[in-house]
Amino acid sequence: MRAVLVRVGIDQAYGHWNAPVDPDTHDFVYVPIPDSKEMEPVLATRYSSIGDALARFAKGRAIDRNACALPPELVAQNMHLDPDFKWLTYGNNANTRGSIINELAVDDLAVFYAGLRPCRPGGERSGKLIYALIGLYRVAEVLQASAVEKSRFNENAHTRDVIVRAIPGVSGRLRCCLPIGDFRARAYRVFPELLAAWGNLSCQDGYLQRSAVPPSFLNPARFLAWFEAQQPVFVQENN
Repeated sequence: MRAVLVRVGIDQAYGHWNAPVDPDTHDFVYVPIPDSKEMEPVLATRYSSIGDALARFAKGRAIDRNACALPPELVAQNMHLDPDFKWLTYGNNANTRGSIINELAVDDLAVFYAGLRPCRPGGERSGKLIYALIGLYRVAEVLQASAVEKSRFNENAHTRDVIVRAIPGVSGRLRCCLPIGDFRARAYRVFPELLAAWGNLSCQDGYLQRSAVPPSFLNPARFLAWFEAQQPVFVQENN
């Protein structure tokens, strides 16, 4: 078994915003990065479609409202909806990240994480992100996007690169995220106790910030045992 840890979701480098998370309940909203390329209207997904999910998240919470309102400049833009948890797909370029994804096989793991903004103002985490697992795929197949029939183009934002399809029931977005790291040693890194529980990662000291090549789990079986012990609940929807 192989397992890779893949950073996804909007952040300060891609979109200049971070999606909200409730630090007490670990509820969160999945918000993808922007997509600047031209696409057919039927394939486009606007950021405005996230509005209902953000409103549901904010309802009944004593929260920082700014953490739950999309910046105005994003509202009319398209999202790069990848991974697409509704269809259990993930795609990437055939070089860089895609070269790693292309090596995955049936039952390997693509583990998705994001940098999320705590929705409550103040407190010891003020200004700091929560890095957390937000989804996991057990691989059903990996194929070149050129082999995807046109009728299924809407299942992923990538149409000419590498596509992963996941196994239903044991894959999807997490109903509640699993925090895995915070800021230490001048960067966001995996908690030391989790690195020990997982059997470590291929990156130095659990480095979590965006990189060209996703880190791999050095002991995928140990990671999976830890993950399953958290009793995660999968949702086959983006929000």
